[in-house]
Amino acid sequence: MIDADLVQWTRPAEERAGTPLLVTMHGVGSNEHDLLGLAPALPAAWTMASLRAPMPWGQGFSWYPLGTPGSPALEPVDAAAAGVLAWIDSVAADHPRIGLLGFSQGGSMALQLLRARPAAFAFAVSLSGFVVPGVTDSRDEAVAGVRPRVFLGHGDLDPVIPAEATARTQAWAAANTTVTDRTYGGLPHAVSAAELSDVAAFIGA
Repeated sequence: MIDADLVQWTRPAEERAGTPLLVTMHGVGSNEHDLLGLAPALPAAWTMASLRAPMPWGQGFSWYPLGTPGSPALEPVDAAAAGVLAWIDSVAADHPRIGLLGFSQGGSMALQLLRARPAAFAFAVSLSGFVVPGVTDSRDEAVAGVRPRVFLGHGDLDPVIPAEATARTQAWAAANTTVTDRTYGGLPHAVSAAELSDVAAFIGA
């Protein structure tokens, strides 16, 4: 479950109601402060809520056990997604639109949340992330029925996410979503200024 007391917000509580909400999820070994640095470059109308993953991992936290890079076991991912959805439900009444943004493992979470509720979110942004394999139920059919907006950003020099996982994610997004797919030359497992500018334009569209 998400610890609501640890969530980092870009607006004080009294200024959040009525604003669109961007829910952000960090990568493995990081924490709820990591993605706050993106906020100044993103559309100011959006309130960011940066969550802490529930599992301790190294000096930071993880959303679920790692398993094979880019191909984690499905059940723990779904359990983590259920925890995030429960937290979103606790704040959703204050926000007319909710978007998702995650980096690396957090990017896989953003796409899994979209699978859980395809019509609930304005968009999902997955940066250096991947879609979890092994979904054998009707979730992807439901996503395809809605074709939600998705932004995929990844570097061509990423040493962390296997090329197979990136290709799988691109194919999944093309088949089931309205996707903006960007590959950044020379970028490792990181977010570049050019990528962040593209994300800002995507969110603001």
